[in-house]
Amino acid sequence: MIFFRYFCCDTLYVKTLKKINLMAFELPALPYATNALEPHIDTKTMEIHHGKHHQAYVSNLNAALAGSEAEKLSVEDICKHISKYPAAVRNNGGGHFNHSFFWKIMKANGGGAPSGALAEAINKHFGSFDELKKQFAAAAATRFGSGWAWVIVKADKTLAVCSTPNQDNPLMDIAEVKGTPVLGIDVWEHAYYLHYQNRRPDYVSAFWNVINWDEANHHYQAAIK
Repeated sequence: MIFFRYFCCDTLYVKTLKKINLMAFELPALPYATNALEPHIDTKTMEIHHGKHHQAYVSNLNAALAGSEAEKLSVEDICKHISKYPAAVRNNGGGHFNHSFFWKIMKANGGGAPSGALAEAINKHFGSFDELKKQFAAAAATRFGSGWAWVIVKADKTLAVCSTPNQDNPLMDIAEVKGTPVLGIDVWEHAYYLHYQNRRPDYVSAFWNVINWDEANHHYQAAIK
């Protein structure tokens, strides 16, 4: 009876916290099992990357925003006005957005070639899918230290390839190249080192085998509206 009373109180407390938005951000569940992307991305990396690294960004972001009006904002809105916030919000807010995007842009039995409107746009702006892959691989391989490589839709509705340092992303108002992400790859060492060691280009090449083109096309269609 005592246990039930305390359990109910704890449950009510958690619900109350959520209602008043003190738990603004939570770790999203993976849309597939941790072994679903094998052999291209290994299970142990996925377990650590999602359960440890991404969770840390979420926890640190909540701590950095505690008691502020920004608790009520989406992570996208925070990123778009990131120059207003301290480094802890930039690093952890970027980390939360980037990883949430990253998990969904991959799927089991993914890969192949894009189709539909996105395929047409790739051919229009890059000349071919192979040329896009070449530019994307270069952006990922030449990003010094930790960061991300992206395919984005710019404000003029054109596609572009770019990269960002650390946990920055093209949504941020401080980004060198701004736009809406369509594809993105994490090139921090924690994303690939257990399986690929120092062979970042091999990891980037393997990424094409797990891309969720339906999700990428969804991002593209939303960005050009």
